[in-house]
Amino acid sequence: MAKISNLKTTLVADQLQFPEGPISMGDGSVILVEIASGSLTKVTIDGKKEIIAQLEGGPNGAAIGPDGYCYVCNNGGFEWEVSDDGRCQRPVLQANNYKTGRVEKVNLETGSFETLYTECNGIPLKGPNDIVFDREGNFWFTDLGKVRERTMDRGSIYWAKADGSKIIEAIHPIMTPNGIGLSPDGKFLYVAETEGGKLYSFEIIGDGVVKKIDFPFSPNGGKLLNQGGGLSRFDSLAVEKNGYVCVGTLINGGISVISPLNGLIEFHKINDPYITNICFGAEGRKEVFITASYKGQLLKAEWEREGLSLNFLKK
Repeated sequence: MAKISNLKTTLVADQLQFPEGPISMGDGSVILVEIASGSLTKVTIDGKKEIIAQLEGGPNGAAIGPDGYCYVCNNGGFEWEVSDDGRCQRPVLQANNYKTGRVEKVNLETGSFETLYTECNGIPLKGPNDIVFDREGNFWFTDLGKVRERTMDRGSIYWAKADGSKIIEAIHPIMTPNGIGLSPDGKFLYVAETEGGKLYSFEIIGDGVVKKIDFPFSPNGGKLLNQGGGLSRFDSLAVEKNGYVCVGTLINGGISVISPLNGLIEFHKINDPYITNICFGAEGRKEVFITASYKGQLLKAEWEREGLSLNFLKK
């Protein structure tokens, strides 16, 4: 039986335009994306907001690469549903001016950026969502796809080189893949599936290659790590040093903590229906930063256990 609690949080910053992809930096700041405004943003230790780069489209997931640049999954943009009081918003459909999904690379010092990938073997990237670097300096990322009024894409998982020279489609199809992470030993890939609130693991057996479980034991080749329940959807994630996976949870807003061996062990409630992501603080890593995206807030909380240090992220 999972332990359920209300997580005590403090507000770091508000009036953000659907924040996601938080990265805790060594100077106490947090770099994140604002999907609705198309920007990569720095939130300083005192909660002030500084725009690093105006990327347009829909910057979604972000990670620091081996060269110190910030690599961003850009989903290409959404149409938005805004609450009656104008204070909250959520993405609903592919943007009317959507052109393509892409992976971009941003110089944090100058704000200049370049596009690394828009396709794989002639197949366009539709809605790149989240990203994680392995120890060798290559990265895995999810492509959730795009949703239109009556149709939606089937998603994929990709592996790519940071210099833009090679990209491999590792998993397809997988429905609405969102958060992505690596086990502490780097041997397993974790993927959160939004619809249905499921977390899958895939054993990595090579560059861009995973071992897949045959149908009917898996719909996508991954091992299901949790049994879903209630009205919950999964978003992005972070991994603890002990291997637990902490997943931002939508609708029933909060953080779901899943053990790869024992399934859902904890659920920490937070008062926002779009808890989209979590990252561990750079100092000591028992502090977490959480994006409460519907209300446009960055939150901070104490965490019981230590987070896993991300590859190439300086403390």
